[in-house]
Formats: sequence, C-alpha cells, structure tokens
Amino acid sequence: MTDLITTEVREAVERSVLCWLATSDEAGQPNVSPKEIFAVLDDTTVVVANIASPTSSRNIRVNEKVCLSFIDIFVQKGFKVTGVAREVKARAADFSRWAEPLLEMAGERFPIHSVLVVSPTAVEPILAPSYRFYPAETTEESQIRSALRAYGVSREEHG
Repeated sequence: MTDLITTEVREAVERSVLCWLATSDEAGQPNVSPKEIFAVLDDTTVVVANIASPTSSRNIRVNEKVCLSFIDIFVQKGFKVTGVAREVKARAADFSRWAEPLLEMAGERFPIHSVLVVSPTAVEPILAPSYRFYPAETTEESQIRSALRAYGVSREEHG
C-alpha cells in the first residue's frame, strides 16, 4: 500500500494543536473525543496518547475502525484520516516504541495510560465550504482574517 501520510499531511498534523478521534461502540453508537497529544510516527502510523479516554479505548477494543480529523481552525483546512486502530497499554513490551514522541509532548503534565496506534486506510482533505463555493475570492489569508474576527483574537507580532 502506498504511504498515505504525505509531507503535506504530516505538516498539517504538526500544526494542529488538537485533533478529534471518532470511534463507535459495539452497537454502532458514535463517540468523538478531542485529543491533545498525538504525532505522526512514520509514513504509515499516527499515534495518539490515551490520557483520559476510557470510552475511546473501550470502543477501539470492540471496533477498530476510527477517524481522526486534524484542522487548522484559522486557515480552515486539514485532513481526515480513516483507518484502523489498536491500543497498546503502558505495560506492553513495545509501549515505549509507540509512546516515545508522545511522552516528550506530555512531559510530567499528563500520564499516558496507553497509546492508540492508528494505521490509515484513507486520507482526505478537509476544506471549509468557502474554498469550494467561492474559490476566486477565498484564500488562506482571507480565511485567517475571517477566523480572527469570529474568534475575537489578533495575531501576536514576533520580532
């Protein structure tokens, strides 16, 4: 299978400060949970820290199909990663292999109970409707300006 995690996808994931993990239970009931600690491990794997996600972990044990969404809320673009996941618990022999990039991000602040290892089967771009309906006037910069107004924030100048 071709590697689905391209440079563009990896960069989008690295710019994201939060992602959303969708799972479903044995009855098909969906659950969406925000995740703060995640990383692209390699060209075929995304790892997500289970810090406080008993429902996500339980769902993955009964239904391995998942969806991750990474979105830059200012540019209003990102990627949807669908695939299969498995849980690697902290006591597993190979835990450190999967957890290495996450442990550095979590530091002493968050305990990582397990790692959710996601193997993508498909990756699709996510675009705000403005990009599709008004392509001639919609740019990343115009989306950023609009989001800054909507959220009531301004850019911090570094210099």
